[in-house]
Amino acid sequence: MLESPTLRAGLLAIVWLFFSVALNVEAESSLTLVVIDSTSHQPVPCRIHLVGPNGQAVKPPELPFWRDHFVCTGAVQLALPPGAYRWQVERGPEWSRTNGAVTLSEETSLSLTNELHRLVDLKSEGWWGGETHVHRPLPMVELLMQAEDLPVAEVITWWNRVNPWTNQARLPAPLPVTTAGNRIHNPLGGEDERDGGALLFLGGSPPFDITEGTRHFPSSLAFANKADKRPERWIDAEKPFWWDFPMWVAHDVIDTVGIAHNHMHRGGVYENEAWGRPRNLAKYPGPQGNGRYTQDIYYHLLNTGVRLPPSAGSASGVLPNPVGYNRVFVHVDGEFSYARWKEGLKAGRSFVSNGPLLRARANGFWPGAVFRTNGALEIRLEAQLDSSDGIAAVELVHNGQVESVKLPANLTIRESGWFLLRVIADVPNTFRFASTAPWYVELNGKPMQPKAESAGYFVDWCRERIGNLKSLSSISEAQKREIVQPWLEAEKFWIDRFAPPR
Repeated sequence: MLESPTLRAGLLAIVWLFFSVALNVEAESSLTLVVIDSTSHQPVPCRIHLVGPNGQAVKPPELPFWRDHFVCTGAVQLALPPGAYRWQVERGPEWSRTNGAVTLSEETSLSLTNELHRLVDLKSEGWWGGETHVHRPLPMVELLMQAEDLPVAEVITWWNRVNPWTNQARLPAPLPVTTAGNRIHNPLGGEDERDGGALLFLGGSPPFDITEGTRHFPSSLAFANKADKRPERWIDAEKPFWWDFPMWVAHDVIDTVGIAHNHMHRGGVYENEAWGRPRNLAKYPGPQGNGRYTQDIYYHLLNTGVRLPPSAGSASGVLPNPVGYNRVFVHVDGEFSYARWKEGLKAGRSFVSNGPLLRARANGFWPGAVFRTNGALEIRLEAQLDSSDGIAAVELVHNGQVESVKLPANLTIRESGWFLLRVIADVPNTFRFASTAPWYVELNGKPMQPKAESAGYFVDWCRERIGNLKSLSSISEAQKREIVQPWLEAEKFWIDRFAPPR
């Protein structure tokens, strides 16, 4: 029997009404999550990873959301369809985590309280955490920092072809921005991210025009040389495996290097080096390969006698990380300020981490110290370590050699060089670790003699890069000569490290 148009329309209306009512019934179920500080018993800003019955992250309206999580002031009420839900609540590495699960039926209305307790208060010890690489909208930043208990953030607002400050008559003032809880962020961070890698322009540098940069031209050195050179500004090499890294070092344009970087994230690792220099997968396999490759490049650098402190950034807003997942903790003597934090960072009085909290002294001195003596140097290493994760290894890295160590420890140093401590968490699906910045040793009035193997490592790198650039077909011969020239100079810099003057 054929349906008439009127009958068909009536049937469709009944079906539409049925599903509308069903959806409205489901929406009447609600879940309220309250997160409190175990000491004050008051709601505390936090990050929540809430997964619904479809396996997808729940995205509440009007709350800052990124990839698999949202943040709130400590309480959130959600209208949800029936089904099974699970969540995890976090507030950065100084706080405990809490988990929960519930099954909502129709017309359920539940309020569940999650309690977080502080594992350690690093600020009371003089350690202030921060990160160099935030890509989240400025109006969200204050709440994001509160939710992560993050004291300092560098927010990237100008980036390749995006520069909201180009037509601004006045830049934000005063700088940096200080918010509740003495949290400080700089809203004028910039990033040049192209074929050679990413340079971050930090510390409140006035933005300058990089919007005409193409993938290969001009050289990243050209933009680095435009940056504000005042002492309070700094340039961060966002990762050491970026192709241009040894060239930046040779031309002395970077102040820090990110060894806790955004390829390491909470749920895993971005396992390749993107458009950076790829690692040897046989030597650096699996989820931890990228992180170990990153650190070995850094150790090669230190073995050439270059002293460059580490930094950390998460790139929340681009890669899956929460704000502050990778952070650098800087020891500040006396009253905390942004200026003192930056000074300590550039001096290497720091450790980087995406989990474990490692505060270490050598003969009573924080990282960054230089020990000068005649003859052998006796060192007493002491440390405090807190971690929400189990620890797989505690290691001393001395002039590039890695060995297990049980703290406190005594060591005898018989040659100039450097040493640091690192711990690796027992989390196999990502590279979760902490590393101090280096301490340096000068025996008998002589700094470290560069190791030929490590200098040669960067010579080979330069030659490979020069060959790649010379083979480009996308730019003119004149442009090619211009971008190759800084590399020829860098190659000479590293060759000279094979036979440093005595």
